[in-house]
Amino acid sequence: MSTTVWVPCDAAAVSVGADEVAAAFAAAGATVRRNGSRGMLWLEPLVEIETDQGRIGFPAVSPDRVQSVLDGTAESIGVVAEHDWLARQQRVTFTRVGVIEPTDIAAYQDLGGFAGLRRALSMDPQEVVAEVTASGLRGRGGAGFPTGVKWETVRTAESDLKFICCNADEGDSGTFADRMLMEGDPFALIEGMTIAAHAVGAAEGYVYVRSEYPHAIATFGRAIEIAYAHGWLGERIQGSDLSFDLHVRVGAGAYICGEETSMLDSLEGKRGEVRAKPPIPALSGLFGRPTVVNNVVTLATVPMILADGGQQYASLGFERSRGTSVFQLAGNVNRGGIVEVAFGMSIGDLVEGFGGGTRTGRPVKAVQIGGPLGAYVPPEQFDLPLAYESLAEADAMLGHGGVVVFDDSMDAAAMARFAMEFCALESCGKCTPCRIGSTRGVEVIDRITGAPDDGVRRTQLTLLDDLCTTMTKGSLCALGGLTPMPVRSALKHFPEDFGISGSAGDDVGDVESATETVEGARP
Repeated sequence: MSTTVWVPCDAAAVSVGADEVAAAFAAAGATVRRNGSRGMLWLEPLVEIETDQGRIGFPAVSPDRVQSVLDGTAESIGVVAEHDWLARQQRVTFTRVGVIEPTDIAAYQDLGGFAGLRRALSMDPQEVVAEVTASGLRGRGGAGFPTGVKWETVRTAESDLKFICCNADEGDSGTFADRMLMEGDPFALIEGMTIAAHAVGAAEGYVYVRSEYPHAIATFGRAIEIAYAHGWLGERIQGSDLSFDLHVRVGAGAYICGEETSMLDSLEGKRGEVRAKPPIPALSGLFGRPTVVNNVVTLATVPMILADGGQQYASLGFERSRGTSVFQLAGNVNRGGIVEVAFGMSIGDLVEGFGGGTRTGRPVKAVQIGGPLGAYVPPEQFDLPLAYESLAEADAMLGHGGVVVFDDSMDAAAMARFAMEFCALESCGKCTPCRIGSTRGVEVIDRITGAPDDGVRRTQLTLLDDLCTTMTKGSLCALGGLTPMPVRSALKHFPEDFGISGSAGDDVGDVESATETVEGARP
């Protein structure tokens, strides 16, 4: 009887040789199965061997170590599911990721898959929306808008055609949850979108995925084919009155198409460009019809909510941030990867407890939370709970849950300049504050860092503050509206990196919330 070996097919594992390792195990006579990644990315390729005690993990396996793994002489981390880094998490959305073969629909159902959809099909659409509303689920793409409210708006809109659109254009630096879920548990997203279709009366859905995710595109496409073959997509799903067709559309690399209205323009075959709101997509979205636009993690969480009940999900979390959040630890960190826990964990617990500090061993200088438009948070604020309101009160944001760690070699001025430069490069060009403001921002920061004396710096600092205010209040979407956030936070916490004395740093205005400007829109 051959040994059963699990080797991840996740893109992160493949990038460090997982395919070659799988081939070596197969050549050695083992039965090889391919799972998604457990999210312990610093250990990839993490190979698991089936035993009577459970699946035993072997970290950083290379082809020349295959025989030692089969002999049992290689270094092991023990039963993977019992590893402290995993055992301390509260995996809901990622409960199956890394456990099963991604397109094994039988294994998906054995571990609770389609239970949520079965229950939803036995309920009236209004009851399904009420369950999602009771759960407290908010958009995990960044805006944090209540999912149930969005769905109810689409449900009650009058139209002969409605759409479900999944935003899988995961372009923020340090984020990879959408990709890992699509590569590790694609049926969860299919099920979530189908539940949404039943809830709002949609007959067609689209997943807009970035072209840089070829593994996710292939895996998800295969999962759609299997779902159709087993009656979970198409006409009269599982004998019900629901008919729902699902399609994949691949983006062309524009960061701005992660913003919901730009994504809709791209889906319609147009140049990706931000639309003015109102009208909101829930009333006039794809092809002018009522459209649900949600992120991958949001939609993939819905099946568990319907299966276990909204109140069960709402019992997790912190204040108005209910349920769990999938944090993505990246950057200069010892143990990077996926951490799913209930809202409310402190930044310090995440960075030090799960992340283990910096990879270099140097002190942590800051973490950037929420992608390239997120604030830089210094260690003095690491007691802050990871939740929507608590971070907003500290002039920061949760965003898509990306947490990028920097050690004390970070140059905050260079990072602030990068934020403006990034905005200038990625702007769709529709609104002046974003298109021109970001370009002027680069120039002003250069004048600040190159100024001959403190007086010149103070003058340029006033200009930068005014520019940031204009961008925040005048931009059509989050790209221009939130670019000032990393700039202002860098100035506020690390003025010395700009050559500014502490008192001069006090001239920097507080970061203003751009929530009203960009609600429901994450670039």
